[in-house]
Amino acid sequence: MPAFPRPAEAPDGGAEGRSELNQRQEQIIALVRERGFVAIEALAEHFNVTPQTIRRDINQLCSQGFLRRYHGGAGLPSSVENLAYQTRQVLHQGEKERIARILAAEIPDNASLFINIGTTTEEVAKALVDHRGLRIITNNLNVANMLGGKLDFEVIVTGGVVRSRDRGIVGEASIDTIQQFKVDFGIIGISGIDDDGTLLDFDYREVRAAQAIIKNSRRVFLATDHTKFGRNAMVRLGHVDQIDAIFTDRAPAQPMLDILAAAEVDLHVAPEA
Repeated sequence: MPAFPRPAEAPDGGAEGRSELNQRQEQIIALVRERGFVAIEALAEHFNVTPQTIRRDINQLCSQGFLRRYHGGAGLPSSVENLAYQTRQVLHQGEKERIARILAAEIPDNASLFINIGTTTEEVAKALVDHRGLRIITNNLNVANMLGGKLDFEVIVTGGVVRSRDRGIVGEASIDTIQQFKVDFGIIGISGIDDDGTLLDFDYREVRAAQAIIKNSRRVFLATDHTKFGRNAMVRLGHVDQIDAIFTDRAPAQPMLDILAAAEVDLHVAPEA
């Protein structure tokens, strides 16, 4: 394995039972993304920990869908299947809450908006509860349940097929509903952002709904935690130059910052808790 600047020695031991990642585990993900495959022995030497510690890290990262285990090491996960909804609900929960707060602060009262499928956009919905007079169109039944009880909100649910795994609504009827409106803000999530700025997701039907939201929104806000930068997924949704603003918890690497600047995309980074 080529040499990398050695990080400060991490404490020995895994993080079993936790949904959040420690610094070493995030660095392991970054190395695998850069190299495609990294051997356990090389990682143990790089981080100055035991191979058993690295195996525990890799087991956790594989169980959460960040990596795939191979003989002697780990590689990138499949680009055709997303993490389970229950895993995504608890993964980076604190970061998603902080992202949701700064995005909700940009939405004025009495605005109209789309909110699409995703655990981060669901956090945004929670953060919007204290607003007044919102008109929301959504293909996410979880969002509809969160906001439908506000007497001064109007919530419109798209037609289509309800997915049992996450209560998202997909299909042509969902797209038809979205296309009947032109709203102030489209709030979308994403599964991955490629290094060239391509927006990626796993479900073609979900992507088509998100594309319709982008087309029919005066401003488009993307809510995504930092782990989505550089993450692979199979279906192309679009490009960051179609987005007006990105809300995240950590600034991406300089090459992505350059892409965002060239596309005149506003970047909002949530402050630490």
